[in-house]
Amino acid sequence: MGQTLSEPVTQKTTSKQENKFFKVGSSCMQGWRINMEDAHTEKLDIGDEKNSAFFAVYDGHGGPKVAEYAGNNLHNKILNHPLFKNGQIDDAIKKGFLDLDQDMLNDEDMKEELAGTTAICVILKDDKIYCVDVLNFLFFKKGNVGDSRAIASVKGCVQELSHDHKPNNELEMKRISAAGGWVEFNRVNGNLALSRALGDFVFKRNEAKKPEEQIVTAFPEVEIKNITKDHEFLVLACDGIWDVLTNEDVLDFVRTRIAQLIPPEKICEDLMTRCLAPDCMMGGLGCDNMTVVIVCFLHGESYEKLAEKCKLSSSNQSHSQNGSKIMLNSNNKTHNLSSINSSKPSSGIQLKTS
Repeated sequence: MGQTLSEPVTQKTTSKQENKFFKVGSSCMQGWRINMEDAHTEKLDIGDEKNSAFFAVYDGHGGPKVAEYAGNNLHNKILNHPLFKNGQIDDAIKKGFLDLDQDMLNDEDMKEELAGTTAICVILKDDKIYCVDVLNFLFFKKGNVGDSRAIASVKGCVQELSHDHKPNNELEMKRISAAGGWVEFNRVNGNLALSRALGDFVFKRNEAKKPEEQIVTAFPEVEIKNITKDHEFLVLACDGIWDVLTNEDVLDFVRTRIAQLIPPEKICEDLMTRCLAPDCMMGGLGCDNMTVVIVCFLHGESYEKLAEKCKLSSSNQSHSQNGSKIMLNSNNKTHNLSSINSSKPSSGIQLKTS
């Protein structure tokens, strides 16, 4: 956990976009951290297709510079690549990440930069979801301690688009060792907990190795899912959100508010307010930078239609006697919602929105 302020910076930067296919809201907040190291990108109507889009959340470390650079440039690297234009989306994504990293390494203002960033990106194209992440921890953390993540709501059920702490540590360790690195105290060269990231160029100096073979690599992993009429919305967020709430908590929080016709950008703000810690005396959960992007699938219909869909299926959910739990009939999974009924911090801190 990084250093924290005596009072959180609660002003939010919020935006919204919409076309006939998607209604998008996003918001970010510095919170308790001394710097804002997150960045994010939303692009509708990419290429010649109106039902295509690009979204990303970058969670920086060691400073904001690499996250900001990625936020300004990565989408162009991928979307303008000849492979992308030829329909080789998976290959274009991987090449785009490595090319962006190399551009920074060749940039006089960036090549000595000690900062880095993780990335969670979603490209919607040809009725498919391409979820991309550059993030790999060398150890497993128990409980709901998440990283930047993306989920989809499909008829009220969570569809994981990215996966935390992938069980490929052995392969990562072999690559690190082959490139001249080592792992100590679950950290690369005793320093960095991540083995994949944009930036962090001090770990990318082996001239005998390809970019994907360096101690720390920007080579991404890509998950591909089909978009169906049952897809309701996506949520991309940094670990400032996922450290506090589970996938199911976030889905229920967002879905309940869509059913009330609350705009997605306002839901983003409310979600960050919910996750903000009342204090950081112990430097715990809810003390990080926060960024949320919500992408609603309109399927050519109105937001009101989506709200009605969420409302109707919500009426089929059965509540326990005390009202603090809800069971989703679709998967028989019980979620404790008592902790997410309010969007206000427990301390009563008043948040100012931009």
